Amino acid sequence: MDLVILRFLFVALLAGVCYFLQPFGLTAGMSAGLGAAAAAAVIVFEFRVRALTLRRLIGALVGSITGIFGAALFCLVLRSAPLPSTTAAVLQIFVLLLMTYIGLLVGASKGDLLNPAVLSTIFSGDKPTRKSAKVLDTSVIIDGRIADIAEAGFIDGMMVVPEFVLRELQVVADSTDGSKRQRGRRGLDMLQRMQSSSNIQVQIVPDDFPSIREVDLKLLELAKKWEAKVVTNDFNLNKVAHLHHVEVLNINDLANALKPVVLPGERMTVLILKEGKEYNQGVGYLDDGTMVVVDHARKLIGKAVEISVTSVLQTASGKMIFGKMDENGKSSDPPRPGPVELAR
Repeated sequence: MDLVILRFLFVALLAGVCYFLQPFGLTAGMSAGLGAAAAAAVIVFEFRVRALTLRRLIGALVGSITGIFGAALFCLVLRSAPLPSTTAAVLQIFVLLLMTYIGLLVGASKGDLLNPAVLSTIFSGDKPTRKSAKVLDTSVIIDGRIADIAEAGFIDGMMVVPEFVLRELQVVADSTDGSKRQRGRRGLDMLQRMQSSSNIQVQIVPDDFPSIREVDLKLLELAKKWEAKVVTNDFNLNKVAHLHHVEVLNINDLANALKPVVLPGERMTVLILKEGKEYNQGVGYLDDGTMVVVDHARKLIGKAVEISVTSVLQTASGKMIFGKMDENGKSSDPPRPGPVELAR
C-alpha cells in the first residue's frame, strides 16, 4: 500500500512540475499530461527491473556503462568531423542512445553467465576459505556427532549452516510430536555448542534459492556455489549429491570405518539386553551400536556374558556379530572388563 501511495505522489509531482514549467513550449494541460505519461513510463520500467534477477541487473548495468563509454569516444570523433552543428548533435544523441540501448540489452541477456560470488571473492580474498568449507545439513546437526568430530580436529575449515536449514530445524523443534521436538531442540543445542567452541568456525549464511523448494537440492546448490563439501548422514542425499558431482562427507561412513575389526574366534564380554528372533537367542550391543547375537543366552538377559565370536555378517544397515558362550556359560550380573564392553 505504501508503494502505491509513493507511486501516485511521484506521478502527481512530475505532472505538477511540468504543468508550471511548461517545457517544449507546450500548453499547461499538455505539459501536465506529458509529465504524467513520463512518470507512468518510469513506473512500468520499475516493474520490469524488479522482475529481473541480480545477475541480469549487474549485466545490464555493466552493459549500459560500457555502451555510454563507447558512445562518448565515438562522439569525440564526430566533433572533429566537418559536419553541420545540428547534424553532429543529432548523430551524437543517436549514437549515445544506440550504444546505451545495445549495451543494456546485451548485458541483461548475458547477465546469467555472471557469478557474483566469484566477483566478490576477487576483492575479499576468501576463496580458499570457501573451498575448505563444509555445508551441514539438518540430519547431521540433529545427529550431533559432527560436534565431537570437529572438536577433535578431524574436520577442518568453516562449518556453513544456511538459514533455510535453521528454519527447518526450528520447524522440527516446534513440532507437536514429542520425538521430533526433542530431536529439533537437540540440533539447536548442538549448533550452540559448536558456536561456543573456540576450535570450530560456524557461519550462518543467508544464501537461498527461492526457485528450488527441496532443502536437499538447495544444499547441493549452495555447495556448488561455495565449492564446498556437504556433511550429512542422509543416505538419499548422499546418492543425489554424487549424481550432482558434489563431494560428500558421510558421518555414517566414518563411523563404519572406525568400528573395531572383529574376527571369528575372538572373545569379548557383552551385556545381554533382550531376546533374539530365533529360539533361545540373546541380543547385546557393542559401544558403537553393533548388534551381537548370542546363542543360548535368552535366560541371561540383564547379565554380562563372555562369548566367542563365530561369524560376522555385513548387512545394509550395519554389521552383525554372532557368537556363543563358552562351555561353562560364564556370566555375571555387572558387566566385566573385556576387549569390548557395552556402554549402558
